[in-house]
Amino acid sequence: MNLLRFNKAKCKVLHLGHGNHQNQYTLEDEGIESSSAKKYLGILVGEKLDMSNQCAHAAQKANHILNCIKRSMASRLRKGILPPCSALVRPHPESCIQLGGPQHKKDEELLEWVWRRAPQIIRVLEDLSYKDRLRDLGLFSLEKRRMQGDLVSAFQYLKGAYRKEGGNIFSRA
Repeated sequence: MNLLRFNKAKCKVLHLGHGNHQNQYTLEDEGIESSSAKKYLGILVGEKLDMSNQCAHAAQKANHILNCIKRSMASRLRKGILPPCSALVRPHPESCIQLGGPQHKKDEELLEWVWRRAPQIIRVLEDLSYKDRLRDLGLFSLEKRRMQGDLVSAFQYLKGAYRKEGGNIFSRA
């Protein structure tokens, strides 16, 4: 109708649900390829509609950046390592916890493992435990950051910030 043509190379079929028959679809007599996950608005959406693919992708990106920081920094002191880690590494695992939260324990552990590595590369803190490193740096674990985000959202809801969008989902007791 508006003379826009589909780019067949960019079209993929994502089969959702347990009872899906995974039919073959065609576009102008040419088959469309199936995919197990597809990125949509920056989020990896998979067949199971869970966050596992997104968490693995975020952990891989954060781990890659952390390795680049570790290799490229001559000084391994706190003032040289902490700013790039906070600015470049932290947003990747945090995007997963704020987006929808990891649904499986293995995803939580994967994201926390990456965030555990960041303070380890600071030379002065190598011998301390994870909790002591975070306390010394003034940082929180991802689990506490997730809880903080949930508490902020609950507080905003109770104060009426979501009154228009949420309607009357909950009642105050």
